[in-house]
Amino acid sequence: MTIFRYGLFEHNALPSLAALVSCIGIAGCGGAVDPALGQQRGLKCVDDSNVCISQRKMVYDSYMADKSRAWMRQPAGPHEYASGVRLMAYSKMRKQLSCDELAHGKDEADRGPALLRSSAAQAGLTHAQVARGVMLANEVSHELAREMGQRCR
Repeated sequence: MTIFRYGLFEHNALPSLAALVSCIGIAGCGGAVDPALGQQRGLKCVDDSNVCISQRKMVYDSYMADKSRAWMRQPAGPHEYASGVRLMAYSKMRKQLSCDELAHGKDEADRGPALLRSSAAQAGLTHAQVARGVMLANEVSHELAREMGQRCR
């Protein structure tokens, strides 16, 4: 099985059924009945535990399946940037996004570093989590800018 790992985000081509099943019984896990609550938890879960990786993958998969792309209209805070889920979704979807969506994604990626370095973010994130989020935000911003330059005039 191929595993893609970037900072705090790990994407398994086939999620482990055992990890998903064990996730249901753990407090604070994304296996909640309310999908919005599960997404909130997945976006705020930034450590490298198997539970957090599973939560982030579930949110990422839901973003990729969301034809309306409603998640793009939701605000992103420091933990959302640190989790990497939204940024990875923008990166993966960049060829399918409209010019307006690319611009929105680039603006979001550009806001990430300052938000991650803010005092509010520093309270709940490690220096390594902040650094990885900043690096990913900068990389995604450049990817989206290239895509805009190729397709959006």
